[in-house]
Amino acid sequence: MKHKPKITIILLSMFILTQFIGLYVVNSYSTEKIVEGVKVEVSAPSLPYGMETPEIQREQDFYTLFPSLIMAFVIAIFIMFLLTRFKVKFFLKLWFFVVVAIALGISFNSFLTPFQYSSIIAAVLALPLAFIKIFKRTFLVHNLTELFIYPGIAAVFVPLLNFWTVVILLVLISIYDIWAVWHSGFMQKMAKFQINELNIFSGFFLPHLSKIQRVKIKNMKKSELKKKKFKVNIAILGGGDVIFPIITAGVMLKTFGLSSAFFVLAGATLGLGYLFVKSEKKKFYPAMPFITAGIFIGMILFYLLYFLI
Repeated sequence: MKHKPKITIILLSMFILTQFIGLYVVNSYSTEKIVEGVKVEVSAPSLPYGMETPEIQREQDFYTLFPSLIMAFVIAIFIMFLLTRFKVKFFLKLWFFVVVAIALGISFNSFLTPFQYSSIIAAVLALPLAFIKIFKRTFLVHNLTELFIYPGIAAVFVPLLNFWTVVILLVLISIYDIWAVWHSGFMQKMAKFQINELNIFSGFFLPHLSKIQRVKIKNMKKSELKKKKFKVNIAILGGGDVIFPIITAGVMLKTFGLSSAFFVLAGATLGLGYLFVKSEKKKFYPAMPFITAGIFIGMILFYLLYFLI
């Protein structure tokens, strides 16, 4: 096991909590619901801050839109690569700030829709939290905001995907993750640059001390602690590993109903848990192939239980 059981449990718990928050946020903006096994159109709040998604009139529109969606991911990764390569710190931080603020606003707004001016209230909450997260690096604020960032982003993308396009997306992202971690090393370089140069990280971030370090600190005087430097262990879970299960569960939710989404989340959690248990210290692993495998197992089990039995 790469991390201590306590750290592994905390990471998995935050992952699961984010998935359930994501289901709530995605469902609150969805105009498609499954009622007694039948898909119906319902009224739902629009995404705030002008984040309108293209209107899907027919099933074929998903496949027409999908290449554009993939190209958008490719362009975003390429821009991130360039900004990281040339260490354009200000623009990277500004980009992160804008994305975080909008994503938080979308998530917060889903909880505040019963109130008048909900989007404004959500923005008032989101902007200072985004500022603290990006420019102040507070451990607690960083991880708390991570719980709501990915649900907000997922709410934008779920309406653009159907079952088959999200399956293809999972396969492509898993292949990219394998290449970026095990072959090019791009993912490790980007993570190190974010943490060391920008003082931010897009994902859950848990620094912790070893047992030996804690004993040393306990036996040291306060005056000595101020001068002493310790190498801190870090447990991380990338944002992509969190958001794609939410997107998949959201697509399943609008296509087959709530139970199918639970199968997806259970499969994703088991896939990630298996990786945590089998991973080794000081080695990097692409999480998406394991998460995707778990999601596919969840989809198959749902199909078997609800359509064949």
